[in-house]
Formats: sequence, structure tokens, C-alpha cells
Amino acid sequence: MLIQVAQFILSLSILIVLHELGHFIPARIFKTRVEKFYLFFDPYFSLFKVKKGDTEYGIGWLPLGGYVKISGMIDESMDKEQMKLPAQDWEFRAKPAWQRLIIMVGGVTVNVILGILIYAMVLFTWGEEHLPTKNATYGIACDSTAYKMGLRDGDKILSVDNRFIESFYRVPGEIILNKSKSIQVERDGNKMDIAITENDISEMIKNSKSRFISPRFPCIVDSVVPNLYAAKAGFKKGDKIISINNKSTQFFNEVTSALKSMPISLATIAVQRNSDTIVMRTPVGADGTIGFQTKMDDKLLKYETINFTFLEAFPAGISKAKRTFDDYIKQFSVIFTVKDAHKQLGGFGTIASAYSKSWDWENFWAFTAFLSIVLAIMNILPIPALDGGHVMFLLYEIITRRKPNEKFMEYAQYAGMILLLALLLYANGNDVIKAFFK
Repeated sequence: MLIQVAQFILSLSILIVLHELGHFIPARIFKTRVEKFYLFFDPYFSLFKVKKGDTEYGIGWLPLGGYVKISGMIDESMDKEQMKLPAQDWEFRAKPAWQRLIIMVGGVTVNVILGILIYAMVLFTWGEEHLPTKNATYGIACDSTAYKMGLRDGDKILSVDNRFIESFYRVPGEIILNKSKSIQVERDGNKMDIAITENDISEMIKNSKSRFISPRFPCIVDSVVPNLYAAKAGFKKGDKIISINNKSTQFFNEVTSALKSMPISLATIAVQRNSDTIVMRTPVGADGTIGFQTKMDDKLLKYETINFTFLEAFPAGISKAKRTFDDYIKQFSVIFTVKDAHKQLGGFGTIASAYSKSWDWENFWAFTAFLSIVLAIMNILPIPALDGGHVMFLLYEIITRRKPNEKFMEYAQYAGMILLLALLLYANGNDVIKAFFK
């Protein structure tokens, strides 16, 4: 967990500093005074601060974001005393509306560009690995939600709403984000149409930590853990488990299900080793394991890796950022229209848990790019206290040639801050409920 938290804080720090630079740089270009530039918030005190010129640079102790305090602007600092004084040339409010607009959209612009650049470099460095849906040759393994929906182990996915999905692991997301009505599968050589209801989608979201469907593959031992049950029983690398207690278990999901159904008992397991069938007896641990690991490789399922040259990586990065943007926008529709979907909103704990439990640079940078696009979307929402709220009022001013009333702006800022605080408490409250009551 500490490694996940460390990755989250590093990602957040990178994104916050660069987002605030997106405001800071155009502000300085337009000769607007920036009083503070902070990573994290600093109510009452800061962990570090230094003043250079007119700007105090610092690190706060509350890791909920960061900010730049721009002179002559109604922002989260709510410095109303300054606003009572006549506007000075170096203040935000004294600048033309078009300059103020550029300053306000600077942070979001940086987040979008950063997301594209990181995605591009991830694709250039590691490529993009995926399992083509057609290559799930053994069909699917279903969780309880998929089974209730009507899917069965061994079904082969053909399409969702009669649209072919190229990548196997995008199938659940396509169903949820597009609120799909049906999924087409091949079962025993016949094409079947499985209906999907809103309750099905609600259950998929509720049980999102469970694998809705996963590719089915033979259970072949890749390694055994020294001194545990499998090693003592004589399991070897390459053994293919074919039955447990005389019941056929050809696939990994069948093996794990059988073992978990008989904890702290003795199992008779038959394996195929080369051309021989060998039967071994072994105790089963309380957690339903016996101490071996499997590995999915190209001999079982043909994954494909798309490699990109340096120049090819940039349009691919744009495409991936656009897909992230589109998918996240669709999530808003799901949250507000699918039963109980809002209960799955998560806060900082949910975000941190998305990082790898061991330090994985590919996962780290890919998720940082995802967060950068998400922060761009969230910040541009037309909510007072966010960049999008300021942009909304600036666009009103540009169109009508009238500035919104400062008192109205002040109350709108308060309302926006209360709304954001409520959302923050709700999302993180969900994390607490999931952690202690589920």
C-alpha cells in the first residue's frame, strides 16, 4: 500500500505543479503578479516556502491539490480586502478579458498536452499490448454477474450491440459506458444473443473488483513455491491439471473454483506430464491454494504488441488521449442514469489503489497520463471555484461586454467551494464505507 501511495503522491505532484505552471507562465507573460505558487494547500502553515521577487513558492501540508494566487482575482483565497481597492495595472482584473481567458485555460491546456505526451512516450517505449477478442480461443470464464446475465464459461465473444470489439479487455467497459443492450456470443458452434438490462450494468459496476469476464486458458503449472503443498506432492513446471477428485478441470478458472470449494481438505489431482497422466494427493490451504503459479503466454493465448516509432507515437498518443476523454465523459452519463452507480464513486483511496503494488514505471506513467486527462475534464467543468467556472464568467463578459457583478462572483465562488467539498467528502466517504463495511 505504501508503494501505491508513493506513486499516487508523485503523480499528483507532477500534475499539480505543471497545471499551475499553465496558469503561472501566461500570467507572467501578461505582466500579472502571482503572489503564491504552491504544491498542496497550506492552511495555517506550510512545510516549505521561499520568496523570489513578488512570488512565494512553497509546499503545503494538505495534499488535496495546489494553487497559484493571482493578484486581483476572486479565487479560493477569498481575499475580499484586495478587491475593495482600486485595480492596479499588475492585477488580473485590470487585464483585457482575452488575456484573463488565456491565463485561466492555461492549466487545462497543459493537462491535455501532458496527457498526450506521456501516452505517446509510453507507447514509444513499451508499445501497446492487448489480447484481440478473436484470440480468446478457449472462450470466457464468467463471474457471478456474467453468469446471472446469461453468459456461460466457454462462450466466445463475437460483438456487443452487434459491434465488434477489437480488444478483449475493453468488452466490459464498452457494455457499461455505452449502456449496451445485448452481447453476441458463440456457444457450442451456435450464435446466441444475450440481453443486457440496466440492472445487469448496475451489478457490473457494483462488482467491478471482480472480473466480469476473463479469457479462459488451460491450467499449466509455471512454477511451484518451495516447501508448500504442491512442491511436496511433486508438482513440476509444465504439468497440466486435468482433474480434481475425479472431476474434469481443464481450465484455470475451474481449478481455482474447485480448490476454493474444499479448503483444509485433501485433494486428488491428476496432471498430464508429457504423454503421462500422474495422480497426486495434496492438502489444500485455508485460502484454497496449494502453492503453484500459472502463466499466460503466447502458447496459450496470442497477445499482440503494437510497437510505435517515435513519430508514430504522437498521433497514437492523441488517439489514446481522445479515447480516455470520450470514455470519461460517458462515465458522467452512467453515474447519473444507472441505478446505484454513484455509490461506486471513489476518492483518494480508490485512485491510489489503481497503481501497481510494486513499482511499475509503465503502469505509473500510463495512469499519470490518464489522471492528467481526467484533471483537465474536471477542471474545465463550469463550476465556480474551478477553472471552468472562471472561464464561463469570462466568456459571458466577452460576449456581453459586461463584467459579472463582483458580489455575485463572490457568492458563486462560495457555492462552488461548498459543492466541491461535498463531492470530495462523498467520494472519500464511499472509500471509507467500502473499506470497513463491505
